[in-house]
Amino acid sequence: MSDPTDTDAERRPYGVGPAYPSRHTEFTSEPPTTRYAAEPGAARTPAAAPPPDAPTVPATPAAAAPAAATAPAAVDAEPSFAPSREFTVAEGVRDVGLVFIGASMTAGYGDPKGLGWVGRVVARTQHPDLDLTAYNLGVRGNTSGDVVARWGAESHPRWKGRGERRLVVSVGAGDITSGMTMARSRLNLANVLDEASNSGISAFVVGLAPTLDPELNRRIEALAEAQADVCSRRGITYVDCFRPLVSHDQWMADLAASPDRAHPGQAGYGLVAWLVLHNGWNDWLAIS
Repeated sequence: MSDPTDTDAERRPYGVGPAYPSRHTEFTSEPPTTRYAAEPGAARTPAAAPPPDAPTVPATPAAAAPAAATAPAAVDAEPSFAPSREFTVAEGVRDVGLVFIGASMTAGYGDPKGLGWVGRVVARTQHPDLDLTAYNLGVRGNTSGDVVARWGAESHPRWKGRGERRLVVSVGAGDITSGMTMARSRLNLANVLDEASNSGISAFVVGLAPTLDPELNRRIEALAEAQADVCSRRGITYVDCFRPLVSHDQWMADLAASPDRAHPGQAGYGLVAWLVLHNGWNDWLAIS
């Protein structure tokens, strides 16, 4: 892979590539059947028919069933996606409000230059057709649940008066360390993306990056796979940061040299920015 921090190097896009498969491993040891409902339309085994010579038993009134007999809907059931508003791109110079929301990686924690991947991406997104106003709403320690709770209240005031509203979401590492279930993490991301789409807001998702811990990486890969599936079902661009970086020497060396051995420095954030810029960013923004 070319060094994304070298601005003179030829920029060769990875290409978004296929989404992760929809089947994935679990964070916890809880059996999948206790956490996921059957797929809609899944075949069910019909009840056995009685033999032809079986006597007919008259129906008897059923005993009064308790009020709670009907099983409640699963708390973590992911909703079906049905957007109610279309996102449009205006002609001429476009007044774009671009909001980035997430946790410490979005905030650029640990970058001595204070840019993170967000600052580097914005710096490379200047275009004569864009009047761009960007906002970084990364909060260190946030989970996807925190993002669900605050994204609307914090984003909408920043979009006020803008002709085009765009949202970049990057969250999930806190879900793993906090013990959140895979189903809940999926649902939180799905809710943000669906609410944005139904409000006429175009979304883009940047995936999770690997760490130095192989066991934690196993969980990160599973969540990255789930996030990619959520995005694929909605036709939303998802940038895979895990697979390109999990064996990248410069990324791992940058993590090893950082004070907390969890957040990258200048080189690592440059790598993430390169992945974003070369995996559908310009297509999403409709710029050449």
